[in-house]
Parts: sequence; C-alpha cells; structure tokens
Amino acid sequence: MTQTQALTKTLVFPLDVQSGNESLLHDARLECRRVFNEVLRLNYDGWDWDKIEDVVEQNANLVQNTAQRIIDKAFDALDNYYDNDDWGRPWYKHETFPLRMNYGEGYNLFLEDDGTVRFRISAKPYNHVKGVLRGTQDQFNLLTQAMKDDDWHVGTAEALCRNGREELHVTVTNETVEVGAKTAAETVIGVDINEDCVALATLTENGIEDSIVIDYPEIKEERHRYFTMRKRMQEARQTAFNDVFRDKEQRFVHDQLHTVSRRVVEWIQRFDSPVIVFEDLKDMRDDIEYGTRMNRRLHSLPFAKPRDFITYKAAWQGIPSDDVDPEYTSQQCPICGHTERANRHKKRFKCRKCEHQDHADRGAGISIAQKWLRTQEDRNVPALNTLPQVRKWELRRQASGPVDGPTVTHHTVEGHQTDGVSGVSDQSTGRSSGVVRKTQSSVMTRDDVSRTT
Repeated sequence: MTQTQALTKTLVFPLDVQSGNESLLHDARLECRRVFNEVLRLNYDGWDWDKIEDVVEQNANLVQNTAQRIIDKAFDALDNYYDNDDWGRPWYKHETFPLRMNYGEGYNLFLEDDGTVRFRISAKPYNHVKGVLRGTQDQFNLLTQAMKDDDWHVGTAEALCRNGREELHVTVTNETVEVGAKTAAETVIGVDINEDCVALATLTENGIEDSIVIDYPEIKEERHRYFTMRKRMQEARQTAFNDVFRDKEQRFVHDQLHTVSRRVVEWIQRFDSPVIVFEDLKDMRDDIEYGTRMNRRLHSLPFAKPRDFITYKAAWQGIPSDDVDPEYTSQQCPICGHTERANRHKKRFKCRKCEHQDHADRGAGISIAQKWLRTQEDRNVPALNTLPQVRKWELRRQASGPVDGPTVTHHTVEGHQTDGVSGVSDQSTGRSSGVVRKTQSSVMTRDDVSRTT
C-alpha cells in the first residue's frame, strides 16, 4: 500500500553566459537586496504591509514577478520573526541577494535536440542574459524529465554567484512520488533529535534490531563561536558584518545537517519496510521561558530542520514518516517502563527501578518507537530484556574540501536550496578548513527544554 506525494528537488547548474553581460546578473542581485531591505525598513517604520507591497513593487527595477518574489521572501522572514515571539529579527542584507524568478516569466529554459539546455534570464526589464546550462548528467536527466513529463513541472529558480561562479538553482517537482503507507510498516525507526546529535533506534514486533547515535558537536560549537563574534562586534558598535557572519553560520549549519540527514536515510534504507517516527515538538518553544541566554539556545536548536531534511530525503526513497507525543519519552525506561525524571542525567540514563543503564538519547529513540507501536491497532510492543551496544558516528569536517560524512569514533563503535519542507537540495555548499577540536561543554538536549520530559 502506497500514497502519492508531491516532492521538490533543487538542481544546480553553472551558467555559460553567451549573450548579454554577467554584470547584469550582479546588478539585478543588488537590486534584489535593495528591495528586500526596503521591505524591512518600511515595516520597521510602521507601514501597512499592503502599502509596502504596492510601493516597493512599483519602484523596483526588476521584472514584476521577480520583484514580487523578493517582497514575499521578506514578508516570510518577518512572519517567522513574529510567529517566534519576536525572536530572530530579520536584518538588512549587506551581500547580494539571490535573483528569484518564476519559470516562464523571470527565466526560461529551452531543450535542444542534442540534449543541451539553453537559458534566458530577464535580469531586468528588457535586459536578458542568455547561454547554456552546464552540470552533471544526473542533474540534466532530472531537468529533462521535468520539462517533458506531465507528472513533473519546473518551478522557481535562483540566479546567484557562488565562489566566483554564476549558477542557476532550478526547482523541479514530481507530483506523483509513491511513499509507503505508515500503517503497513514492518520496521519502526525512533528518532531523537538533540542539540549535538541524532539518535536512531530500530524496533520491530520481535524486538530491537539496531541503533546508532550520530554526533555533530561542531554545529553547537560553530553557533556559539559566531554568536560570540557578533556580540563582541555589537559591543564595539561594529555591526557592518553582522549579516555576513549570520549567513556564514546558517550555511555551515545547513550543510552539516544535509550531511547528517543523508547518513540517516542511508542507514534507515538497510531495513525492511521502515517508518520514521519523530517527536512532535512543534509547540515546544511556545511553552518554555528560561531567560535570555537559554531562550537564545532554545530557539537556535536544530530540531525542525534535520527532521524536515530527513523526512524529505526519506520520502524520495518511498519511506514514510510520522510523529508521537513527546511526553516522558526521555524519562521512560525502555526495559521496565518505569518513568521518572531522575532516570536521566544529561547523556546518562539509569532506571531507578530496574537499574538499566543506557545512552539517554538512544533510550529516548527506543521509547519513541515503542510509543508509536502502542498507537497502532493490532501491533505488538515487544518486551526488551537486553539492548545492543551503543554505536556512534561523529560528523567531522575534512581538513580541506567540502563538508563530508561522519567518521567512526569511540571504543564501542562498529564499523538535499529550500523553499520549505518540500524542497531541499541534496548538494552541500560549504567548504571548511582547519583541524577539528573536541571540547567538553554543556549540551542542552531536547529533554532539558521539553515541558514534560
């Protein structure tokens, strides 16, 4: 039994400009930045949003639909800001802003008989940049399918400059991706997402199959490092590079979480007919008030984004996802079921009743899988007497080159641009250098910030 779902990918193509000037693209991105910043400025000056839209669109030196795309992007940022109780205020952009365009309006693509794909970008009204797309054969195969197949369509695109190279990031959507039915799943993957790791536990009606903890400590370390730099700059009243550091931080976290999500889905694909189960934490932030410092950490925790990335990548492989109430999942013993706050202390779990000891996050993953099985009719929740040894991966940056996969650590170890949840690029954009250092620092888990766990 399967269900049909629409899923979006972002394809990345270097641009071979053959007509028009590349400087037109740069100028258009500067105008996009001006439009974005103008929306923010008028909003902070107290203007009505309908009036902002009319005035900014009228004065924008862009194709009308492109201007509307940038305005919508600014309004989306403001909506998120107000929805998060005025946390994460959008700041004025100092770098160029991607040129966001509708297919057939701001840009167009033409498929030649030899398989070449030509492009035309309306950088500004009546000013076109033309040329040929370059890229990998896999990317071209998907783009060609989207241009020819009725079940696919080509969507919005962004023209941007990355590492000195002009690129076009094109979204393509398959309207008929078949995803397995949750209720027909044979294997339940409980996923516990924390500030510095994601823990996965695989459960069937016969018992626990496997488990793993994927650590990504650098995300927390880098976030703290960038926060410290921004704070020092603010104290010195040198705020010009605030957005530069913020954008670098976001790109780093984005790339790291893409790598984590790919590893997670690759691991999950080993099992028969899986369903991925997360905790439903959508209301968590609204229910917590810990003060300025802890609230900053809470709101920056990567709970939603890794879930979105994992769900999206898994759906492309036909794997469904679901969620359960997070209540007590971190406090409940997976062996005897005893639930008590004192069972857990940071990363250590020790049941006060049966004295079972475990990695706290791995134990939470098992509890999530058990809870999901209890919600299903005619499904057996297996009794667990022993658990497999905890296996861990740690995501590390390479000494040079792109962010890559995890390396195996610890003596206990064996050896997808987004417009939202539905559209995630599988391509990692960040590059890193230097030696990764291990630190001993406090870690805030989902247990520390949940109201009831």
